[in-house]
Amino acid sequence: MTTQARPATRPVRIGALVPLTRPGWVEAGRHLLAGLELSVGDVNDAGGIGGRPLELLVRDTAADPQRAAAAVDELARLGVAAVAGEYHSVVARAAAAKADTLRLPFLCSSAVLDTLTEQPTEWVARLPPPQSHGWQVYAGFLLGAGHRRIAVAGEPSVYWAAGTRILRDHLAPRGGTVIELDARALTPEDVCHRLVDRRATALLLLVGFPEPAVSIVGSVRRDRRLAECMIGAPAGQPEFAEWASLLGGDGAGIPFLRYLPEHLGPLGTRVETALRERLGAAPSFVAFEGYDTIAVLADVLRSHGTDRADIAAAWPRVAVEGTRGPIRFSRVPGVSVWQWDRAPVRIVDRDPSEPGRFRIRHVG
Repeated sequence: MTTQARPATRPVRIGALVPLTRPGWVEAGRHLLAGLELSVGDVNDAGGIGGRPLELLVRDTAADPQRAAAAVDELARLGVAAVAGEYHSVVARAAAAKADTLRLPFLCSSAVLDTLTEQPTEWVARLPPPQSHGWQVYAGFLLGAGHRRIAVAGEPSVYWAAGTRILRDHLAPRGGTVIELDARALTPEDVCHRLVDRRATALLLLVGFPEPAVSIVGSVRRDRRLAECMIGAPAGQPEFAEWASLLGGDGAGIPFLRYLPEHLGPLGTRVETALRERLGAAPSFVAFEGYDTIAVLADVLRSHGTDRADIAAAWPRVAVEGTRGPIRFSRVPGVSVWQWDRAPVRIVDRDPSEPGRFRIRHVG
């Protein structure tokens, strides 16, 4: 004879979308999951949700939009109160569209594409700043550093195309030029020749990692004609340890967007220590995003219950102290989901004299 769990002890389930296998960015997925799991543990240590434990149902998206949409479908049938996570923007967009259709709350942890849904929705909220904000900050940094002829080595992607458009729209009225290079059609050596021919002073990597990003960086670093050419990676590839291990000193001095404050407060410092122990390495900003995701959802579940409609209705009333500052959601022009519009934005790089240390180059 079996007995059902009493309502008071039945877990509150949250679905988690995470890239854990290739072609997904596995290291980013590992950091995101570490933050999600640590936060769930902290919630349960503090009594859970009204005495009920919080349970994470993890699904690997492998950077596949169709797989992510199918996972949201499955998680909805399993009765999760909400879905959280995802790192890749095109995958998060598919998950958000499916969640909106199913009327299932989705809190996006780490994807920045402005148009996560085609139409405004009440069901989706997001922690990282929209791409239009972060990449405009990056464009301003380029201009401030004296760069006017900026090449982008790109691959086909809604995310990369959106980034290129944001850069061009910000740079062109201010005297900047964006030179597009097709990373599919050009070898890394061809990219170097084009940079010289077009007199570019900066090259931005809007390509996959590890390849072709690693090969392009290596070729540019070896080309003496490009000794003064800055390499940039606005999407954040140099944040992770794999970048440093594959490129060594060549991977230093490459500015990228990072969503961490200059100094963490008491909560952030405690979480950083716990994440470092869990990961065996310095946690990336993505791990903090994972932790904050569950902190927000736990607060909403405690104050508004587990009904999906009530959770979605609570987005504009969120007021949570996150690891990186107070989190509140609002409507941001041009963004279709509820948005934390105060996420910290920094441009940093790895210090060439000490590649394990990050330098702040610009504050957004």
